Parts: sequence; C-alpha cells; structure tokens
Amino acid sequence: MSPKQNNIKTFFKALPKNIFSGFVVSLIALPLGLGLAMASDAPPISGVIAAVIGGVVVSILGGSNVTIAGPGNGLVGVLLGTIATLGLESAYAAIICSGALLLVLGFLRLGKLADFFPSSAIQGMLAAIGLIILGKQFHIMLAHRIKREDTIDYLFEIPFTINDAIHYQNTGLIYAALAGVISFLIMIFYSKIRNKYLQLIPAPMWIVILSIGFSYYFELVAHEANPIALKYMISGIPEFSEIVSQIPTVNFGKIGTLPFWTSVLALTLIASIESLLSIKAVDKLDPEKRRSNVNRDLKALGLATVGSGFLGGLNVVTVIARSSVNVNNGGSNRSSNFFHALFLVIFIVLFSTQLTRIPLPALMAILVYTGYKLASPENIRKIFRIGKEQLIIFFVTLIVTLKIGLISGILSGVFITFIIHIVINKNVTLFAKNWLKPNVLMFQEDTHYYVSVKHFCSFLNFYKLKEKLDAIPENEDVILDFSLCQFVDHTVMENLNNYQELFTKRGGHFEVLGLDLHDTESEHPFALRRLLPVPKLIKNSLTRRQTTIEELTTDFDLNYDSKKERDTLFLNNFLFFRTKQINYIYNQIHNKDNSLNLFDIEFSEGEFIAKEVVRSTMLHIKLDKDIPEFTLDQEGFLEKVYAFAGFKDIPIKNHTDFSNRFYLLGEDTEAIQRFFTDQITHFFESNPYFHIESNGQDLLIFGRERLASIKEIKALYDFGKRLKEVIS
Repeated sequence: MSPKQNNIKTFFKALPKNIFSGFVVSLIALPLGLGLAMASDAPPISGVIAAVIGGVVVSILGGSNVTIAGPGNGLVGVLLGTIATLGLESAYAAIICSGALLLVLGFLRLGKLADFFPSSAIQGMLAAIGLIILGKQFHIMLAHRIKREDTIDYLFEIPFTINDAIHYQNTGLIYAALAGVISFLIMIFYSKIRNKYLQLIPAPMWIVILSIGFSYYFELVAHEANPIALKYMISGIPEFSEIVSQIPTVNFGKIGTLPFWTSVLALTLIASIESLLSIKAVDKLDPEKRRSNVNRDLKALGLATVGSGFLGGLNVVTVIARSSVNVNNGGSNRSSNFFHALFLVIFIVLFSTQLTRIPLPALMAILVYTGYKLASPENIRKIFRIGKEQLIIFFVTLIVTLKIGLISGILSGVFITFIIHIVINKNVTLFAKNWLKPNVLMFQEDTHYYVSVKHFCSFLNFYKLKEKLDAIPENEDVILDFSLCQFVDHTVMENLNNYQELFTKRGGHFEVLGLDLHDTESEHPFALRRLLPVPKLIKNSLTRRQTTIEELTTDFDLNYDSKKERDTLFLNNFLFFRTKQINYIYNQIHNKDNSLNLFDIEFSEGEFIAKEVVRSTMLHIKLDKDIPEFTLDQEGFLEKVYAFAGFKDIPIKNHTDFSNRFYLLGEDTEAIQRFFTDQITHFFESNPYFHIESNGQDLLIFGRERLASIKEIKALYDFGKRLKEVIS
C-alpha cells in the first residue's frame, strides 16, 4: 500500500472520532462565539460566523493538525475600540485588511516573529487583555451597565457594582444578576468535578442549556413571563435565512485615516501573536507530536479573516481552549475543525430562535471567567518564582497596555526587557558588539548533532538557534552547549524546555550542557542564566501527609522518596499521557527491586487558559515479560457511547460478566484475548475497579483522578502487588 493510500485509510479510520470531537468543540464554540461578539459590541452572530468560516477554511488550507479556529479572547479589547472608533461597517473593513496583512505575513514566512517577543512581556499583554475583558463584562454579569473612558475605571467600579447588585429592588435585575453569578460559579467549579458523564457537556454549554430550560420553565410550567429583565436578554440573532440574505455592507471610506490603520495593525499584531502562541502550545498536546507549518496556518487564518469580514464576522485566530478540548476528545486531524464548523451551522439552522432565551449576564460570566484566567494571580506568582526581573517586565507591559494600548504595551515590554538584560549583565558591549555576529554553530557528529552557542542568547537572537534546532529531526540526539555563552534569558530557557519535551516524546535525546557554569536568581528551570555565581541554599521539610506516608513505608519495609522527580520518561509510552503534560512525580514508594513504584503525580490537561492542573496517585509496575498493549476501565454509559465513535470494546470468550462490566481497548485483539486467561479475568472480576493500562512492558494503575488517602494508597499498592504475581 502506498503512503498516500495509507494516509487516506488512516483518515477515514479516524473520522468517527474527529466527528465526535468536532461536536464536543462546537458545544463550547457556540456560547463563546456569541459572548465574544457581544463583548466586542458586534452583533452576536458575528462570532459564530468567524468560527464557521475559520473552521472550514483553516481545515482545508491550514498547516496545523489538531487546532481549532474561531474568534479569539485576545481581540475583544481591540475590536471594542475599533468598532467604537470606526463604526461597525468600517470595522469590518479593518478586519478584512487585517486578514490581508496576516496573509502577507504567511507568504513572507514571518511566522517566526512571535519569537522576538519576551515571554514575560507576552504574559503581561495577555493579562492586560484579561483585565480589559473582565473589567467591562463584570458589570454586565451583575446586570449593571456603565460607561467609562478607561479600562482601569471599569476595574475600580467593580466594588460599587457589587454593592449596587446586593441592594437591587427590581426583580428583573435580581434574576439577571443571579443568572450571571450562578453561571460564573459553574465556570469556576465545573473543572473540579471529575465526573466523566457530567463533563461530556462543557461548562459553557451547561450554562446555555440551563438558561434555556429556566426560560421554558416559566413559559410552560409556571405560565409566567421570564422574570429576567428584557434588556438583559440576548437579542439580534437572525434566523439562518436572514444571515444569508442580509450580509452587511463593508465601508472602506476610512481606509486613508490613521485610526483605521492603527486598528488594522493592532488587530494583526494580536491575531498573529495569539495564533502563533496557540499553535505552539497545541503542538505539545498533539499525540503524534507533529510540528505545524505556522506560515501556512497564517495564510489560512488570513484568508479566513478576509472572508469572515466580508460576511459580517470577526477576526479568525487559532484558539487554545477549543483546541485543547479537541485533542482531549480524540481529534487527530483537521477534519475535527471542519466538523465543529458544520455542527455550528446545524445549531444555527435548527435552534437560532432558542438562543434569545439566554440571559446576557450568563454569557458575560463565561467571559469574566476567561478574563480572570488570563490575569490570574497564580500567573503572577509563577512569574515571580522565575525571577523578580520578570515581574517588572510583566507589570510594565500590563500597565502600558491598559493605559495606552496593545501595540505600545508589547513594545514597552520588549524595551524594558532589553534594558533589564543590560543592567543585570552590567555590560552594554556584550549586546552591542555581538548583535549581528553569528552566535550558533551546528554540525553533525557520528551519532548526534552538536550545537554550540556563544556570546549571548536572548529573545533578540533566539531565532538563530531556533532555525538550527528546527532543522534537526526530533528522533535524533542533540547536544546543546552553552559553555561559551555569557547570558541566556528566560524566553530561551522556556523554549529549550519545550524542545526537550518534544525530542523526548519523539524518541530523540536533547541534552543541554554548560549551564552549570551559570547562576540564577531563583531555582526555577526557566530562570535566566548569567556568569555571576551567587549560591543559594534551599531547605525542604515534609508535610503531615508525607510524614504519614514515610511511617507507612517503614512499617511495610518499603523505600520512600518525597522529592520532586522530573525525569518521568517511563510514563511517556502510556496512552493516558499522550495528550497530557507531566510536570513531576513525588512521594515515591517502591519495593526493593523497584518493580513496584507508587507515586503522586502532577500533570496538566490543555494549555494556557484552558490548562487544568491535576494531581493524582498512580502505581507503575515493571513486568518481567512482554504483554499486549491495552487499557481496561469499568464499563458505563459513556463507554457505550464511545463505541459509536469507533472505540470498540474487546469481548473475552466465556466471560460474559467480565465483558459486561469492563471496557477493554487495544489494537491487537487476538493477543489481548489470549492474555486474558481465566485466572487473570477472575482476578479483575473479584477486585475493585481501577484504570489499568499496559504499554507492552509495564502497567500503569490508578483509581480516581485525585490524590489518594493513606487507606487508598495501601489498597492500590496491594492490588498491584497481587496483580503482578498473577501475571507473572
């Protein structure tokens, strides 16, 4: 079979999973599209139009594999200003010109531009965007419309809005504010409920379903009008036939003015940065670890934005939250992006009249939560742990963005980063003399690639190193030597960590040398490095839980190690972690020969604002023989639904009870059925349920996705010990 025929076969084999994933993503895209459009003072349907056009065009012409395209959070503030300054019809013209500029950036292969922005400056800009979204929409979430000149004024008004909401006398306003508060609470606590049935429907769609159900309750059961104030209900959503027949007029009359091109440049800057960052983040989640063609994606996003603007839609960007959901639900190629757009069209055709039953505060609660995630205090703490100087860069970018604008904000972040680098090194000539010099040398040795970096390596010249590293296949061995480099900044260190993860997961090896000669202001792996040694001492102490675990291991004659271990290569080949990022394992309990290793683990699902950190307790078992690869779970309703999406349960002959109670998956059906002998099958039937996964040589076992109690640790370890004996 030719490679082309094999690709076609693989595509159609994965089609059911991608249809299913596209459907789940559309459940998020619908309320978010409506909310982002209204937050931008655009017609609600314009956000859905952007998602539909983006899904179709990018899925056909794009260069990424599992990303989702649609309206982006980062553009809300710019679109808001653009529509206020130019008017809606001229704003559509600015969106079209912005798309054309994105198209040009793609053809000029300028996707690498994102590498010229310091990481902390980008974080500061995104936090400012989050505050812009939060500041304006918080008041609408509590049914309190206000107009202020400055974003900061909106933020300062939040306590007064809360006070006003507490003292509402108008019943319609009370119900509207309650809709917003309840929706906000759903967004906060939904991810903490680890229930596979509940989480089949995303939190934003639960808000839509509950809002529409609330409206029907008063109409059909209570026989009363909806108590929510009419001015706080969504309006202006046309039927599908009206969308087609009433395509808006685009006004290019202001194309010669400075405000027009200022808006175009701001839209292009934010759209390109948001898209490039999202593409880079989603590539880390791709189970097959494919590398996206960012320039081809920029061209597709630009073309989609041009089409969206002409049809009355917003800018089209790559969106991280929906892309993460796509990966986590089995999306494996661009068809899931197309099907997400198709389902949105179906929703609008069938249910557009129902959307007017949704309270405006409920949708704004989704955006308030999004804004909070972008500007979360936890992000500030993470930046502070990297280094105090990164906090200065972050806040300078944030404040300038809020007070002046996005372009000024990111440029100020670049400038202050450069100044801080000079101050830290106390050496202007280091940068001035070596600015244009080649600082990266690469050659191939017998079995590996050797890359030497000298002078300095920062956001200003990282693209030189990136070009070399991108040219190396990820399944090769790389030695990266910084012993001749005097300064390495935070942006470079963060990117090197991404390369290490990529090479490791693709079967390669990425080793960094020479940084032991450098010192940092903090112990964070992303902290900048310089040749000024200042030793630091760090003391560790055990928590109460760790002390209890230590006592347990002493009683059972086991070994215990509380330290965080970031070398987790032994987990990479397990299917469970293909779309998850392992941060570290800790609290390891293992027997004398290390064949059983029980540990706590921290990993994350999704990226950026969609990132959810999960801590769990797991057991890893080294086997003394090869077995088939499989996953075993308790069978339930959701697993039966998965069967329709192409996930087929493997039956075990003469064990009907086992086949009814357990959900068994794997590629080699015959080998799996041979492995599940009567003895092994009876063992599983007579013991508690665990998630069990084999990678062919080892087993991974865990219960709930949370840290286990001491009693549960004992039960898990005992289960694994007995299972190993049965298999052996």
